[in-house]
Amino acid sequence: MKKTNTIHFGIQRKIVANMTSESWETIPHVTYMYEPDVTGFMKEYKKLNLNRSGEDKITVNTLMLKVISEGLKAAPLMNSHIHFNRKLVRGEIDTFEDINISMPMILPNGEMMTVNLHNFENKNLDEMTDYIADVARRAKNTDLNEAMFEVSLDNTLTALKHGKIAQTVCRLIGSKTGKHKVKTLSGKAKREYEALPVTERLTKHDIEQGTVTISNIGSIYRQQKGAVALLEIVPPQVTAFGVGAVQDKPVVITDEFGEKRIEARQVLPICIAFDHRALDFGDIVPFLKTLDNIFENPKIMHSWKGQEKNQKIIAMDA
Repeated sequence: MKKTNTIHFGIQRKIVANMTSESWETIPHVTYMYEPDVTGFMKEYKKLNLNRSGEDKITVNTLMLKVISEGLKAAPLMNSHIHFNRKLVRGEIDTFEDINISMPMILPNGEMMTVNLHNFENKNLDEMTDYIADVARRAKNTDLNEAMFEVSLDNTLTALKHGKIAQTVCRLIGSKTGKHKVKTLSGKAKREYEALPVTERLTKHDIEQGTVTISNIGSIYRQQKGAVALLEIVPPQVTAFGVGAVQDKPVVITDEFGEKRIEARQVLPICIAFDHRALDFGDIVPFLKTLDNIFENPKIMHSWKGQEKNQKIIAMDA
């Protein structure tokens, strides 16, 4: 075979490869394909952005983060971390009030980084929009290698505290020696970068582990015709979501007379993956029922807007 190129893993690829390998080696995955009819929901979404422009517009991505957050509040066990010792067959599940969403996003340079969107359990849509916009703004000033190495080093030191000496030594060798060495800033460049206020760049706090992962695959390619059927759960999280693109599909509709017909409707495929050590299917039913209710009664999204911006819109309409 004629080789065209060799690309050595950078720190971002190393972290992804390590975490996903650990996921498939240790977690018994269960996946469920949820395909709600979002025809009315998408019509109502268009009304949500009336009299809004530019940065004030609420994206479908932000709206789905809110929808899933509401579902997680109804099924709190899905917003958990698991700790399991297979040798001793001992385990525990830590359930969180905070909903901290690990969300992969594409940086201005085209690279992918998973950011931690903190405390989305009580944020309204405008607060979510402002938060994500601020993350994107700070990402422009962020050195990806520096930020991710900070997280990697913290994970390595945590492993050392838990007695994983061999793992720690191997990670240090892998990241700091040979042609696989991770390139980070040094000298004057490092001092200048670290002099940037944390309000102007992403730090470990912004990319550390969240309580749940939500990947919006639909935003990457909106014309796609398929769906995510399987995705990895990042340990110690117990749930992950893969949100697809809205697609036209034939759906059976029952009218007011009980008659059924097939109609072209908009459907949003959502893959739900959960750790079978922590959850059974019954544990995600309250989540599904909550989302069913939201999609069947989409006007609820208007109650999720910020009060201040609502008042501005009312004033403009008057």
